[in-house]
Amino acid sequence: MKLTIAGAAVSFLFMLAVARGQAQNPTGAYAPADVAYGSRIYTAQCSACHGPAGDAIAGVDLRANRFKRVVTDTDLRNTITTGVTGTAMPPFKFNSSELAGIVAYVRTMRDFDSAAVAVGDAGRGRVLFDSQCASCHRVNGEGARLASELSGIGAVRTAGALQRSLLDPNGSLRLANRSVRAVTRDGKIITGRRLNEDTYTVLLMNAQEQLVSLTKADLREYAVSATSTMPSYKETFSLSQTADVVAYLLSLKGI
Repeated sequence: MKLTIAGAAVSFLFMLAVARGQAQNPTGAYAPADVAYGSRIYTAQCSACHGPAGDAIAGVDLRANRFKRVVTDTDLRNTITTGVTGTAMPPFKFNSSELAGIVAYVRTMRDFDSAAVAVGDAGRGRVLFDSQCASCHRVNGEGARLASELSGIGAVRTAGALQRSLLDPNGSLRLANRSVRAVTRDGKIITGRRLNEDTYTVLLMNAQEQLVSLTKADLREYAVSATSTMPSYKETFSLSQTADVVAYLLSLKGI
């Protein structure tokens, strides 16, 4: 019995070590857009102490993923946000997209090739956004209300998620952003963006940017679309233009 328990304990510790190793180096877990975004944050906020190669602190080599306390990505996020007491490592108030980016970059520093990654320009991205996206999306009081408000999108969506939404809107469509189609008892068809819904009513924004409140009991049909009204920009934007638009969206932190 003792041997069995001892064997089980060894097996458990081995599996724990493997799991921790996988958590430290999850192959292919990071979107290139997040890595590129993180590289910019690292250069601006971290390289002065950790060095461009991440090996300027004794006992720490970020490029080799060698830390004093960190094993998992959760450990890394916690260290970044809380700092390390008794050391020169301060806490950083990064938003969720910035934190996702810097973790992605630190985990992939060894393989990061800056020449192969498109780093966007927010200024050029705004020009593209104004010409291609503002007819539906609103930012800081400007633009239409036909699609979701984006004034603070850069604080809550990662670079990778924003890139996916541009290239594959259907694949990244969130339930809250789906449009609806309703048919009243007299046959009138109403479509629009769903703003609010409960058991008995639904509030829409129609194509004329008018609020429409419907009582479900008065509808003959009611369906939530499974596809996005937003077109894919995969064939419209070049790689660099996509990076520019993502950079602009990441710059939107809210008023």
